[in-house]
Amino acid sequence: MDDYKYALIIGASSGIGAELTKQLASTGTRVAAVARRLDRLQELHTHFPERVLPFAHDVTRYDEVPALFQEITKQLGGLDLVVYASGVMPEIGEREYSFEKDREMIEVNVLGAIAWLNQAAVRFGNTRHGTIVGIGSVAGDRGRAGQPVYNTSKAALATYLEALRNRLGARGVTVVTIKPGPVQTEMTAHLHLKGAMDAATAAEIILRKSRRTGEHYLSPAHWLIFMIIRNIPSWLFRKLHV
Repeated sequence: MDDYKYALIIGASSGIGAELTKQLASTGTRVAAVARRLDRLQELHTHFPERVLPFAHDVTRYDEVPALFQEITKQLGGLDLVVYASGVMPEIGEREYSFEKDREMIEVNVLGAIAWLNQAAVRFGNTRHGTIVGIGSVAGDRGRAGQPVYNTSKAALATYLEALRNRLGARGVTVVTIKPGPVQTEMTAHLHLKGAMDAATAAEIILRKSRRTGEHYLSPAHWLIFMIIRNIPSWLFRKLHV
């Protein structure tokens, strides 16, 4: 299959989003890199001046998205791939219930994704061409005690992407849900993860799996482990604290 010629990465300033931008640009793709931190985007542009177009944007400013999406596609000259990689996961105490933090996770992880990917769905549905990728998480597979609303946000994203898949599949559009396990990024630094996948490896696998519509874990081991976890009865899952 041909390489992507034009890509849009939302959440391109760090972690998986930044690595996706670098890897796509290094293979010749023109990439619109969207994120709040313009200085980070300018660094990417400096490394790939002909291939990375920086756009500063806060994904919670939903009203800006339609016009910005149109401007991006105009400047790129086309669009083959849209990846929503923006996400937040603030630290939550064991007995903490912070609506402020919870709202931020829903606004960034879910509503921001819908605002951007709805635009991609309209365009790709009309052109009968294109790939939509949402970076979810294994955290969305069950409701864990440690991060109730982060789990909720990733479960909601997975359901939304499944619905897009069902709507757009017959129109030739590929819709992919990626469910990474532990990955070393700025967002997860406070978790002190051991043995986690590095972001560059995760990005490489994601680009490979983006060619096939559906839900994908990043390794066969993750698929097996979380298939088991998904099927543990709720009363037992509650006692296991996994």
